[in-house]
Amino acid sequence: MKRLLQTLFPLLGAVCLTWTNAAMAASHREAPQIANDPTADITDVYFFRSWEDPTKVILIMNVIPAQEPSSGPNYFNFGDEVLYAFHLDKNADNDDGDIVYEVRFKTELRGGLTSLKLPLSYVALPAITALDGPGSQGLIMRQSYTVTEVRHGKRTDLGSGKMFAVPSNVGPRTMPDYEALAQQGIYPLSNGGRVFAGQRDETFYIDLGATFDTVNLRRSPPVLSPSEDDNDFVNPFGVDHFSGFNVNTIALEIPIDAITHDHRRILGMYASTSRQKHTMQTNAGQPQTSGPWVQVSRMANPLVNELVIGTQSKDFWNATDPENEAQFLDFYLNSRLASALNTVFGTNIPTTGRTDLVNALLKYPSQPQTGTCTKKSSCTELLRLKLAVDPTPPNQQKRLSVLAGDNAGWPNGRRPNDDVTDIALRVVAGALIAPPPPTAALKLGDGVNFNVGAEGSNLTANGIYTTFPFLPTPHDGRNRRHLDCGELGVNPC
Repeated sequence: MKRLLQTLFPLLGAVCLTWTNAAMAASHREAPQIANDPTADITDVYFFRSWEDPTKVILIMNVIPAQEPSSGPNYFNFGDEVLYAFHLDKNADNDDGDIVYEVRFKTELRGGLTSLKLPLSYVALPAITALDGPGSQGLIMRQSYTVTEVRHGKRTDLGSGKMFAVPSNVGPRTMPDYEALAQQGIYPLSNGGRVFAGQRDETFYIDLGATFDTVNLRRSPPVLSPSEDDNDFVNPFGVDHFSGFNVNTIALEIPIDAITHDHRRILGMYASTSRQKHTMQTNAGQPQTSGPWVQVSRMANPLVNELVIGTQSKDFWNATDPENEAQFLDFYLNSRLASALNTVFGTNIPTTGRTDLVNALLKYPSQPQTGTCTKKSSCTELLRLKLAVDPTPPNQQKRLSVLAGDNAGWPNGRRPNDDVTDIALRVVAGALIAPPPPTAALKLGDGVNFNVGAEGSNLTANGIYTTFPFLPTPHDGRNRRHLDCGELGVNPC
């Protein structure tokens, strides 16, 4: 395990600092400008070997944060004018453009019901049981999409036919079997993979309100016992402020052999959203975009824009390609978050000279671990997945992943239920420094989301959805609930 830890983050093994909820959500409204552009706002990115079929890797991007399920009559659609993309570095050479998978959407108003000019996007006339053909008449507003692979400048449409996004989960009259509808939204790709686009449950857990009330947490001191810290089935205190909320998900399943024939490589990946630079009015008075694509949001490792990058640079960071990360080096070397934690909790976390953060987040293990960026491409902020590590079955996954001996989780890629807040903040608290600072003896824990949507055979006891697209059924608008601590079946306060 020590050898693997050194390969993944040259770090992590013996440190036990776990800050509870003292971090922002993985990427929800993380920068001032992107907070006003929810269809392009990336909330979370996942990258892991499939436990359904270990010969494939999974790439997931969530957008449109904190969707209130009952927000009709205009529910949640992907952006027609947004370019959604996954960028892969297959050679560990910090070139994140080796392979790019682009996803584009197109919205239509369709069917005989459009002549009625109804004020609704979806109606049960009859109930919606299909995305196309009989049973789809109530889908007045529908989105189709394409998946394009870009490799060495060559563009290949990977679609095997018409593909439709799964609409928002309105309620049981309109969509009486939503999960059956969602299964119709899983389409084969021509490279042997699959794709899904549609609404899913928000699986990220955090006591968001307490965090932003100047870290006004719900246990004083917010310290976990060893048994609580080891429990993968419950968070012992706090409120899941994403309970009952949904997100929009794009999930790709790609055969490893479609990326590389070397199954021992380390792959790098980040996700991005882009918009075209210019907007003009058509003769019909409708806006139309043109010109070059401009990146407006990106994400690889969780929490970087929230916990590392300063507020004044967050939107600029979103617009910058990861290979140009060297210009943000000061934020990694001189941790503003460490300074904030010292102020609030009276800790003594090192705040300057944090070369450990540079090595952990911006470099492959094969690169010199100098904590510096000597040339443009020597520091690149990517999720890195070691293909040689076998996936862990869902009912055996540990929320603390590598720290709990589960080597298939973050920082080796990232799975939906990895407790990235705890792991990341242990690193900020000095997990990579030898010897670790005294703060490593503290255990301030957060948890993961077990208040998920529809319970069923595809959901393990520890809240992990077992099958593609690996995120649970979204909450429906009519029966949605936002659960607080102290309620039946939820954590004590």
